[in-house]
Amino acid sequence: MKQPNILFIMSDDHAAHAMSCYRSRINRTPGIDRIADGGMRFDNCFCTNSICTPSRAAILTGTYNHINGVTTLATTMDNRLETFPKLLQGAGYQTAVVGKWHLGEGAAHQPSGFDYWCVLPGQGRYHDPELIEMGTPKVALGYVTDLITEHALAWLKERDPEKPFCLLCHHKAPHRPWEPDPRHAAALNHTTIPEPATLYDDYRNRARAAAAATMRVDRDLNETDLKALVDETLPALDQKRWKYQRYIKDYLACVASVDESVDQLLDYLDENNLAENTIVIYTSDQGFFLGDHGWYDKRFMYEESLRMPFVIRYPRAIRAHSTNADMILNVDMAPTLLELAGLPVPATMQGHSFTPLLKGDVPADWQTSMYYRYWMHLSDHNVYAHYGVRTLRYKLIYYYADSANQPGAIDESREPEWELFDLEKDPHEMNNIYMDPAYAAVIADLKDELHRLQHHVGDTPCDEV
Repeated sequence: MKQPNILFIMSDDHAAHAMSCYRSRINRTPGIDRIADGGMRFDNCFCTNSICTPSRAAILTGTYNHINGVTTLATTMDNRLETFPKLLQGAGYQTAVVGKWHLGEGAAHQPSGFDYWCVLPGQGRYHDPELIEMGTPKVALGYVTDLITEHALAWLKERDPEKPFCLLCHHKAPHRPWEPDPRHAAALNHTTIPEPATLYDDYRNRARAAAAATMRVDRDLNETDLKALVDETLPALDQKRWKYQRYIKDYLACVASVDESVDQLLDYLDENNLAENTIVIYTSDQGFFLGDHGWYDKRFMYEESLRMPFVIRYPRAIRAHSTNADMILNVDMAPTLLELAGLPVPATMQGHSFTPLLKGDVPADWQTSMYYRYWMHLSDHNVYAHYGVRTLRYKLIYYYADSANQPGAIDESREPEWELFDLEKDPHEMNNIYMDPAYAAVIADLKDELHRLQHHVGDTPCDEV
């Protein structure tokens, strides 16, 4: 059998609950839904560090951030590290990355393992962005999502049709400050977007870290984010509602362009008889708070930030309209793609191939818990550094609240604290039950599992209170 082609589409900060294939209350994504309808939707895909640069490094290398060295936004990825595109290229694949890179610039950090690359410097601009094509910077006129799509399609048309390909199409959108293209900018002007159940969260009965975070819709969005000044004569609650509508409409309008891009790429595969033998993936580098808990941004181990969308289509091996509730992680993506391509998975990769799950088989020893760590203590949005364990029912978080000498973290300690959530009884994570004596045995088991996972992945725990 011919080796499959790979089209890996990743957006930035696109939460699963803003995709209609995940039963979104607020959005329709027909392009992305085509992938889910033709393949499998994973309902429990999680990142191991909910911030852009570290998650991207974990996806490429199949390793945790303390291993690949990309723990924060201030750390860059050494491009000598082994990645799945390098291994595919070495096995004869044509490889390309177009769009957001965000893993560092300069010779030591620019994309490697790619026959072609054309990427944004840093975050990049939404309008008339600079692109760095094979080391040469240029300014491209137009909207960033459209330009990324055009470059991706151009490379597909120019590739050698006799060789398999791996194309990474990485969108900037819908990253802050949420600047829609002109086609979609006013599309939701006369629509009222439903508010999330936890928009008016007051952070009671939780760790101090929740109240300390500076990413509140009502307080921390700025004029650039909102594109307008709020009417200060409005009551505080009305101002919050207005800001939520301004924020979420721009966010969803940015997603609309990404969804159109997915449609165009899928149409190209169909029109060129490539769909049957092409693995198509749509994901995001992490989740995002869409007014949930009154927040925007990510970073926390709470569900909306931790959870990644992940849909995959491969007609030769995946049944259409299928779903999976087993746990997969961002570090599992590289091993999975290598196995699907018929290549060995290096022993240095810490993730596990979930190829059996695609066939409907669940290995007896498949993971039922995962380890998370956020290192950027107090930086940007004042989120305390923390690590934790999530099982299928519970989540235990330890805010060690210290820089741990990490670049990009602020060296000002806060008092450590624990949180425990019973996700079956409290899916919105509103009630910290760590001090509830009824959960003492659960806490002991979860701490044992947390330390087991830390040892397993080679991370060093902090002093715990």
